[in-house]
Amino acid sequence: MTQTVPILELQRQRMLLEIEYYTEKEAFRRQKQLVGLQRSLKRGDAWFPLRVGKSYYNSLNQLSVEVFRTADEETEHSFEFGKPVCFFKSEGAGARGDDGEGERGRDGAIHYFSFTGTVSYVEGDRMVVVVPDGTRLADLEFSDAQLGVQLFFDETTYKLMFDALERVINARGNRLAYLRDLFYTRVGGNEGAGVRGCATYNLPPLRIPWLNPTQEHAVNEVLRAKDVEVVHGPPGTGKTTTLVEAIVETLHRESQVLVCAQSNMAVDWISERLVDRGVSVLRIGNPTRVNDKMLSFTYERRFEAHPDYPQLWSIRKAIRELKAARKRGSDSWHQKMERLKSRATELEIRINAELFAEARVIACTLTGAANRLLERQKFNTLFIDEAAQALEAACWIAIRKASRVILAGDHCQLPPTVKSIAALKAGLGKTLMERIVENHPRAVTLLEIQYRMNEEIMRFSSDWFYGGRVKSAPQIKYRGILDYDIPMEWIESGELSAESGAWRGERGEVRKDWGEEFVGESFGRINKVEAEQTLSELERYFTKIGKQRILEEQIDVGIISPYRAQVQYLRRLVKKREFFKPFRRLITVNTVDGFQGQERDVIVISLVRSNAEGQIGFLRDLRRMNVAITRARMKLLIIGDSATLTRHPFYRKLWEYVEGLRSC
Repeated sequence: MTQTVPILELQRQRMLLEIEYYTEKEAFRRQKQLVGLQRSLKRGDAWFPLRVGKSYYNSLNQLSVEVFRTADEETEHSFEFGKPVCFFKSEGAGARGDDGEGERGRDGAIHYFSFTGTVSYVEGDRMVVVVPDGTRLADLEFSDAQLGVQLFFDETTYKLMFDALERVINARGNRLAYLRDLFYTRVGGNEGAGVRGCATYNLPPLRIPWLNPTQEHAVNEVLRAKDVEVVHGPPGTGKTTTLVEAIVETLHRESQVLVCAQSNMAVDWISERLVDRGVSVLRIGNPTRVNDKMLSFTYERRFEAHPDYPQLWSIRKAIRELKAARKRGSDSWHQKMERLKSRATELEIRINAELFAEARVIACTLTGAANRLLERQKFNTLFIDEAAQALEAACWIAIRKASRVILAGDHCQLPPTVKSIAALKAGLGKTLMERIVENHPRAVTLLEIQYRMNEEIMRFSSDWFYGGRVKSAPQIKYRGILDYDIPMEWIESGELSAESGAWRGERGEVRKDWGEEFVGESFGRINKVEAEQTLSELERYFTKIGKQRILEEQIDVGIISPYRAQVQYLRRLVKKREFFKPFRRLITVNTVDGFQGQERDVIVISLVRSNAEGQIGFLRDLRRMNVAITRARMKLLIIGDSATLTRHPFYRKLWEYVEGLRSC
């Protein structure tokens, strides 16, 4: 049988995902072997040394162990719910593991334990890890060596994505097959209601006075869509507000919906907004934003609060005690065990049924949609937030459970993370949202009014990325901090002296150490002098505003750099500079990815790249720059070497635009 275009394309996606899988697995292996413990700690991929706390069975009957980080508390870490981890111990210089395997680090030989765990909960320097039942926790609790925990290769997520692609490819004659063929079918400009793939319900327009016209239109399009709708939300246009309203209105017509996103943080954010609207949310998976309000609607907390839970806990305890006192060959032992297990299963099914019956929204990550709790659940409508940041395979995990799909995001901002350059160039980074936007433009609603930025900060992004369609709301159009201030400035970081081949500083002095440095495969580039200049420019601007006003009005600042090495260096400089001591809690330093979805009154961007060849590396990913330049509400300072950067047309246009503001 001849294979259709959608099936061939999905098979290609699977092949590219395999390339990504083996690339990431090999990178993890190399990192584990070659990258020292100190580097892993700096990257936030490990905690060492650890203090082991209590161990217990949680409400889901999973063996859990509590651990605490006792060093490097200020380093931002990468641990979050659902990530796999492995434990290790440092046995001192010259020591080896029991099986003779290990690696030699600064602190001696590193020996990895044979089991792996999964992060169940993390807050600050405390983490709870679920480990396999039967794990000898005494090896951790009573070890003479110093213990640590490190992120492990995430095999499970890949397995879920491969399984989802396989099911979509093999789907025949059902709703999943219909959606697959729909999403991959390109429809021309004459598409309209009734054309395959963009069929709509004929509903009268709903008036929602507290939304602007494009937000209201987006909600109406969501309600009318039979198959798919895309809410395209540029920075500051109220995408989450619109999506929450669309979910609330959908719940007037449906009993329950599934809401997913790529990251736990995005799931938390939209869940919290829904709870504020009085919607009953059941959060599958533990939240990243840990507070009492968030925890109150998690599945685990609701499970523990159920009236039947104490009885279930007692039965589970009796099962564990019976296992420990097992009498081989005893018929009465087996009969008692079977009775207890049967009763426990009955109670668990009843509690689950009641929890799901009470919830109007089931919220989880895309991979969380494969949770065993959702095995037999089906939904009429699936909402996917952050759809432009998710690999297509991850989206299919959740789509398998739904009849129609609503995607929200912005494919002009951060793309999915793809580590294989070959897979990225071959198209793995192309998201399902981008595919639908290309194939079904009439199924897309652009939110056109933004509420974040001064008009002059917003205009460049609007013109370059959104065809000039995004406008500022009147109340924020001229927002600013200082009178007669220029909202957006480009500060020259230096220029190459043709005579000496040295870098010329901001005051005209020749700096031999000016320019970028390469600091390793994982960290990328650093420009130390530009980092110093970045803080000098911020100090100068703070002085203009005045200390008292900054503190009284809580004027907050974001310092952004595309490179992790520059971010870490800037953080150290902020701590060292006495001037910034009163303002430290108002200043955040992070990568572009770390600022996705955030905003600040003042943003300072250090672009780092500065070389005679005009090489700009991954600054060519303009979507990241779109995120960076659209975080500022009132003031944007760009620190960069124009001689290097403006060889690229985007940065040349940006530099010309900013220079034009200065001359006005």
